[in-house]
Amino acid sequence: MSDELPEGWRSIKLGALFDFKYGKGLPQGRRNARGSIKVYGSNGIVGLHDSALAKGPAIIVGRKGSVGQVHLSPERCWPIDTTYFIDEFPAGLPPDYWALYLRSLRLGQREKSSAIPGINREDIYAIEVPLPPLREQRRIVAKLEELFGKVDACRQRLAKIPVLLKRFRQSVLSAACSGRLTADWREENRSVEPYPVESMESDEEFPAGWRATRLGSVTTLVTSGSRGWAKYYSDSGAVFIRAQNINTDFLNLSDIAFVRPPESAEGLRTRVQEHDILVTITGANVTKSALVERPIEEAYVSQHVALVRLKDIRLSKLIFYSIVSPSHGRRQLLAAAYGQGKPGLNLNNIRDVVVGLPPRAEQQEIERRVEVLFSLAEQIEMRYAKARKHVEKLTQSILAKAFRGELVPTEAELARREGRDYEDAQALLEGLSARTDGVKPARERRTLERGYRRHRRAFRSRKV
Repeated sequence: MSDELPEGWRSIKLGALFDFKYGKGLPQGRRNARGSIKVYGSNGIVGLHDSALAKGPAIIVGRKGSVGQVHLSPERCWPIDTTYFIDEFPAGLPPDYWALYLRSLRLGQREKSSAIPGINREDIYAIEVPLPPLREQRRIVAKLEELFGKVDACRQRLAKIPVLLKRFRQSVLSAACSGRLTADWREENRSVEPYPVESMESDEEFPAGWRATRLGSVTTLVTSGSRGWAKYYSDSGAVFIRAQNINTDFLNLSDIAFVRPPESAEGLRTRVQEHDILVTITGANVTKSALVERPIEEAYVSQHVALVRLKDIRLSKLIFYSIVSPSHGRRQLLAAAYGQGKPGLNLNNIRDVVVGLPPRAEQQEIERRVEVLFSLAEQIEMRYAKARKHVEKLTQSILAKAFRGELVPTEAELARREGRDYEDAQALLEGLSARTDGVKPARERRTLERGYRRHRRAFRSRKV
């Protein structure tokens, strides 16, 4: 490793630098004590206490649970027994630099046990680490803080994109179902025939040529799944569609259950067909819906899902848009669900949803425009996903570059530019050697003490 180090750097075992101490459980009977001392677990701060175990600053490293997670406490704290901690920094080693370095090691990937994830302290001590000069360590920290600030700002900006895309899709649906999306089309196509359905008076405002009607008037079937499907569960067979399969307003069959109902089962009446619309009618995701856009093999719905089948399957997309539009069907269904005191819908609530039906030619134009706009949103979403992955990798990439000596000019380079001498990391090694000369590290002292106590107990046990 030393052959690859930048000029002025040295190599050393991590155990020669620090003593990784074990965290401890809080004193019995004082677990709920209120105080100002932060309590750290492997996931970070888990509470407050009235006394400290570690001096500040302290580096806390998860050893069980979230193995390898690293946290830096600038003040006194209490690391609990799922952690190691460092609170002694010889030769003025900067805690923030070494917290970042330990984070870059990704110690969680070194765990040996899959049943109880953990990492052995001796394995950590054996890791060989690069040691830059002290001044260079401080400059690396300053540069990392600057870059991480930019990465965080980028992450925050990216986090707004899913929210904007959701609003965009909702706006498209609202415009489509109110006629605003095709207002220009109607100006150029004034002589089209209205859709042949009985119109009704409605509080909903629709353009001239549109017909307001209730969903029940354009359906042949509005039903829900039967109870008692649990006894038909199987490892294979017919697909069983549950509320969780449509909780994104899309039919997601990546995590499905299977059933094998007998020929006499009452639930066979809910066999799903292409162009059916499925609506969640109970639970937290009430009103979430999906359109069955493709042919589907034998499939049935659970009791928490309603099945809507249309007289004219050409209406399926437009009706689906109306049901999931926050300004139209979804608003009506949510009002019905929560108006009953709990998030649940009955089948009449679905049949009573008011929809606006434009002429058939305009329906086709609405579908075309919605698909174009949704396709644009999907492209942006894909680019967002790639950007997010890139940003998530940036932190580790920056850390790796920093600890290869490539992020800031080395102390040797700066010294040559400024025409001065400099102390390389060998001076740090000598300082560490002088500090521990003739003094056993804490972990060695504890090992010797434990061996001495065992020897003394064994010797006494032989006495009569």
